[in-house]
Amino acid sequence: MPSFTYDFPYASKKLPVFAGNMVATSQHLAATAGLRMLARGGNAVDAAIATAIAITVVEPTMNGIGADAFCILWDGQKLVGLNASGRSPALMTAKDYAGQTRMPDTGWGSVTVPGAVSLWVTLHKRYGKLPFADLFEPGIAYARDGLRVSFMVARQWQRAIERLKGQPDWVAAFLPGGRAPQPGELWKFPAQAETLRKIAESGGESFYRGELAAAMDAHARATGGALRASDLAAHTPDWVDPIGLAYRGTSLHEIPPNGQGIAACMALGILENFELAGRDPDGPEVAHLRIEAMKLAFADTHRYVADPRFMEVTPAQMLDKAYLKRRAKLIDPRKAQQFGPGVPGQGGTIYLGTADASGMMVSLIQSNFTGFGSGIVVPGTGIALQNRATGFSVKPGHPNEVAPGKRPFHTIIPAFITKDGRPVATFGLMGGGMQPQGHMQVFSRIVDFGQNPQAAIDAPRWRLHESDGTVWTEEHMPAATLAGLEAMGHRLTRTASPSFDFGSSQIIWRFADGGPYLGASESRRDGAAVGF
Repeated sequence: MPSFTYDFPYASKKLPVFAGNMVATSQHLAATAGLRMLARGGNAVDAAIATAIAITVVEPTMNGIGADAFCILWDGQKLVGLNASGRSPALMTAKDYAGQTRMPDTGWGSVTVPGAVSLWVTLHKRYGKLPFADLFEPGIAYARDGLRVSFMVARQWQRAIERLKGQPDWVAAFLPGGRAPQPGELWKFPAQAETLRKIAESGGESFYRGELAAAMDAHARATGGALRASDLAAHTPDWVDPIGLAYRGTSLHEIPPNGQGIAACMALGILENFELAGRDPDGPEVAHLRIEAMKLAFADTHRYVADPRFMEVTPAQMLDKAYLKRRAKLIDPRKAQQFGPGVPGQGGTIYLGTADASGMMVSLIQSNFTGFGSGIVVPGTGIALQNRATGFSVKPGHPNEVAPGKRPFHTIIPAFITKDGRPVATFGLMGGGMQPQGHMQVFSRIVDFGQNPQAAIDAPRWRLHESDGTVWTEEHMPAATLAGLEAMGHRLTRTASPSFDFGSSQIIWRFADGGPYLGASESRRDGAAVGF
């Protein structure tokens, strides 16, 4: 057996696939876990849950058992949303963060109640066909028997060390031998396999009211955390009606706040006021209009979006087309600007999609937020807890100010596309603040320029980056576009490939005349669209 490197010096194109039953996600082993459930007679919900469970093992760099999750699905007749994001512990108060300029992103101070397990349980109770425990079989086997770590996951693992090296729980669990696993190296996590078995056999009760809940409570008490068994027992996911906006006859749907999906809809509602037909989809003029529309949407989103019980305006007010038209008038087609929020009228994440031959389609996203999350890993369980409290504001009086029993501003957003009230596509693009930006860019390419889903995914992206306020650009963006954007006053940060900063998208497209779906999968990750 020759010794070979994991260098990839040549450009490679990924082509879409066609099948009557489909799973698409960012790690191929997780995709095949879902496909196995479809082959066994399960439906798209069974496949989505099995994929979500397996990906906590095969891509732990982006999510885990202690993650949060959201879902939008077409149940055969209508769109349904499920918000399983957790709330802050009862002991978490604003005074705990007094004097801080921002919320922490590591340690117990960044942890809210993990909700992903509740999504698996609740989604299965309403829609699942196969026995709940069956959906855990692939994930348990991967954790118990081991898997070869895929290339991009290994890179993410290595990159997490600098941020989490001071978290002893994480170091003990995820750096065996003092280092991250290399691409192709065998990784086993028996403790995670055992935890998944307990969740499977108890129908999730062990996690929220049993042995696993007690373990989380005990570890928090011993190490200064606010999370308690009572917080876990009180957690409930919520069925919600997705919000949406029709853009040139095709609608993009998102989960309503506390998520940031509304930003993608707002940006499209602003962009709709400009004629893009006949322009270069990769040119500086189109990129400029999209960037400016996104700036305006983010200004409002960061000002107003919070736990809906605390919001000062409604999503309907933020999505009002007359309001968005007024916001669009602030854009100068030739010059970059900075925008503040308007006043609406009064009145380190994984994404997966599944679809089955009956027409059921699931769009699901699950995340620890920043890579592995908080760095808190409950000893002996493999439960890596998310750091979603990072999404709170420390600004007194802000609707998103940290407080007990409150859902924070959330970045993870599954999406769904419809036309004339009929399902068109499961759609998502993971990656923190990149998500609504990616939703808008990919959706616009498909609707405005007729690009197929795989081409729209592969196209160069930009990102209004939260770290430095510049526009980050991918290296395969045309040089003329970069020069044109700079001439308009945009400050650009050019990035090298491969980069994790531009998200990872998956799309399952349903044809109007029926027949097999089209599956498109991100070329920037290890994932795949698979089907039969």
